Amino acid sequence: MADTILTDAVAATAFRRLVAHLQHRTDVENIDLMGTAGFCRNCLADWVAEADGALTRDEAREIIHGMPFAEWKAKHQGEATPEQIARMKESVAKNADSH
Repeated sequence: MADTILTDAVAATAFRRLVAHLQHRTDVENIDLMGTAGFCRNCLADWVAEADGALTRDEAREIIHGMPFAEWKAKHQGEATPEQIARMKESVAKNADSH
């Protein structure tokens, strides 16, 4: 299985690279990530908070976004279009099979 060959050190390194990549690519909005991949920066932050157990959602979002979420949202998040929302709903519906 993949879990047996992916060490924690390798996973941590890849995760940090993913976070840095998402912080760099502010041109890709969360709604677009949701519409394509079924998850976004906020989802990733929520997973971090759940895994840690002591972090709040806001603290985890600041880690993932590289700044407080409200600041990130004001700088990088526009109003979602009906098309983006529809793609997001369709994409997120596929997540039920992955958990």
